[in-house]
Amino acid sequence: MSVRPELLAILACPQCKQAVEISPDNDYIVCSACCLRYPVRDDIPVMLLDESEPLES
Repeated sequence: MSVRPELLAILACPQCKQAVEISPDNDYIVCSACCLRYPVRDDIPVMLLDESEPLES
């Protein structure tokens, strides 16, 4: 199971407030506007700046 589409539709990046999307492997929520990714643990997005990582090139 992954993040529900209804939840993904209302999530926004905590840094830039732009829309986010799920990574192809369902392990991260990705913000392409500020190039950060947020982990998904036990199907729950951890949308905390302290938990974010820069996007890999």
